[in-house]
Amino acid sequence: MRIIAGEFSSRKLETLPGEKTRPTLDKVKEAVFSSLGGFFDGGECLDLYAGSGAIGLEALSRGMDHCVFGDRNPKAVAIIKKNIASLGVEERCEVYCMKDFQLLEKLKEDQKVFSLVYLDPPYEKERNEEVLTFLSQNHLLEKNARIIIEARKEDMFPDSIGTIKKTKEATYGITKIHYYQEGI
Repeated sequence: MRIIAGEFSSRKLETLPGEKTRPTLDKVKEAVFSSLGGFFDGGECLDLYAGSGAIGLEALSRGMDHCVFGDRNPKAVAIIKKNIASLGVEERCEVYCMKDFQLLEKLKEDQKVFSLVYLDPPYEKERNEEVLTFLSQNHLLEKNARIIIEARKEDMFPDSIGTIKKTKEATYGITKIHYYQEGI
């Protein structure tokens, strides 16, 4: 696995061994970031089910200022920290070993606001609608923030949740990407 574009283009990243993790394929990652405009002019990113941290690190490489990484698996968190260190971006990152809503509550308390949120939970444990509701109700999103959900191609999600509206869907093999935006 590698960073595709930007400041850290072609840099390799480590991932957890085994089949319990499902790293985002390069073609899906490239399609997602192309749909978002390719590069960013700053902003705060949340990679909630971070795994190896590849999505958040791609966002940093493409211009995001800062990224919060969350994963409940201590082994995944160790890999995320290792990948962050290999790129030398520790000061631009926060990493938490917490369950999804435990971290969301902390971010709410810390009054964090995000311009990009990426959700790629284990498919069988997804609670994406609940996460979108929490993000919307607790003002964790900038106006026009974008939320990306990576899910099974069979999974369906509502066209809107609170102030968050779906703008697009795209299918890549067994994966469907759902694009949402805040306040449009």
